[in-house]
Amino acid sequence: MSDERLIAVSPIDGRYSSKVEHLREIFSESALMRYRVITEITWLQYLSDCDELNQIPSMTSQMKDAITKIHLDFSLEDARKIKEIESKINHDVKAVEYFLKEKIENIEGGENYTSFIHFACTSEDINNISYALMLKDGVSETTKSIERLTKTLKEQSHSWANDSMLSRTHGQPASPTTMGKEFANFLSRLDRQLDLLNDSQFLAKMNGAVGNYNAHIIAYPSVDWESVSKGYIDSIGLTFNPYTTQIEPHDWMAELFHTMIRVNNICLDISRDMWMYISIGYFKQVVNESEVGSSTMPHKVNPIDFENSEGNIGMANAILNHLASKLTISRMQRDLSDSTAQRNIGTAFAQSEIAIQSLLKGLSKIELSREKLQQDLEDNWEILAEPIQTILRREHIANAYEDLKTLTRGQKLDREKLHAFIDSLDVDQAVKDEMKALRPESYIGIAASLAKKI
Repeated sequence: MSDERLIAVSPIDGRYSSKVEHLREIFSESALMRYRVITEITWLQYLSDCDELNQIPSMTSQMKDAITKIHLDFSLEDARKIKEIESKINHDVKAVEYFLKEKIENIEGGENYTSFIHFACTSEDINNISYALMLKDGVSETTKSIERLTKTLKEQSHSWANDSMLSRTHGQPASPTTMGKEFANFLSRLDRQLDLLNDSQFLAKMNGAVGNYNAHIIAYPSVDWESVSKGYIDSIGLTFNPYTTQIEPHDWMAELFHTMIRVNNICLDISRDMWMYISIGYFKQVVNESEVGSSTMPHKVNPIDFENSEGNIGMANAILNHLASKLTISRMQRDLSDSTAQRNIGTAFAQSEIAIQSLLKGLSKIELSREKLQQDLEDNWEILAEPIQTILRREHIANAYEDLKTLTRGQKLDREKLHAFIDSLDVDQAVKDEMKALRPESYIGIAASLAKKI
């Protein structure tokens, strides 16, 4: 590990940095600068194509390519230059504008376009679009990680579809299921949230200082600026929001962050259940001989990956919850309290990414203990009270539930005791034989088929 990582304040930039390096191109300050450059450039190019704006010449394809190259080739050195400008003028968005003016002036014929850089824009016009583009890319990366997780869950659901296990409701022995069906439950939940993420709308606006196109109309009163703005927003793959103050209200961000929270909570549910299944012996963890489980207890193989996932989910959700509640509230037409909060979006996504990676690592290291599953079922024949009382109800036996309650509630039963009870019942022998044929491991309903078909 480099010294820079050792002295980093945040574990995202230190201990866990290798896990989230791919997110730096999306959520770093340099990345935010690049998205601002993209926004300024694409707005300028779009304006040049508007016939009504006769003071700005229509760009040739060569000019468009030359200007586009600025953001395609955006480098760390460019980011440093923007930061240098910002240090002098104390304005991060204006620094991007000045940077671009210098760049475009150095292109032959570029002087014809420099006065239209940042035309009629307030800083939030650039920022709201930049963050929308950032989040669109961020969600794309996040869905890739979720898809790797769903692939793993599907494989395990199918692999363990027929492996009967004792369920626990309220922590107590309950009707059996299969391990594969339990994984199918998680998979189904994640698939639904993945669909919601893939259907996310990324809203944006380009309407000036208070959302009314004031400056636009003064310069070109005959132009349908709302149509121009919508056309531009559509052209960069975002969804146009026609009603804003100075800021886009960020409601869509809250919707997105709440979806992310639900994804994280499902992952948390998996991690906690896996932790408990390991603790009761349903799973064994693959041993890495070079690892140490405890600094004092040599025998231990701790479920650290699931615990790591849980801890990082907590951090991610804390930030996401704050962002979802904070960003949708602004004093009157604008305050700047959203700005510093938005700079933490990448932190939330990074913590989520670390959590998913840890969960995947944990799932890759487990082996099902079929012997333990079977032993647990064999030790809890009382769970067959449900099907027996259900059969007795079918046969119109009065007080079926109550009789089974008296026999089994809070009691441990083995096969012999349960069969003795069945023999004492006043029902046909065929019904008795039907009940005696019941086994804890086979009383699983359609769990196996549900696990296999997902």
